[in-house]
Amino acid sequence: MLVIIGIIAGALVGGWRAKSRGGKTADILQYAAVHAMIFALAGLFLTLIIHRTMV
Repeated sequence: MLVIIGIIAGALVGGWRAKSRGGKTADILQYAAVHAMIFALAGLFLTLIIHRTMV
């Protein structure tokens, strides 16, 4: 669940950052994709940490 939230949040943050810097459509899509991957990895590691500590 945290991974999906990370993907959505990352895409929104990345798109917003690129648009605020005056990026074109390709820039906005690239920023959104990269931020989505980074946030998804962070969500994955957070999920793993949570599951490991609950055992």
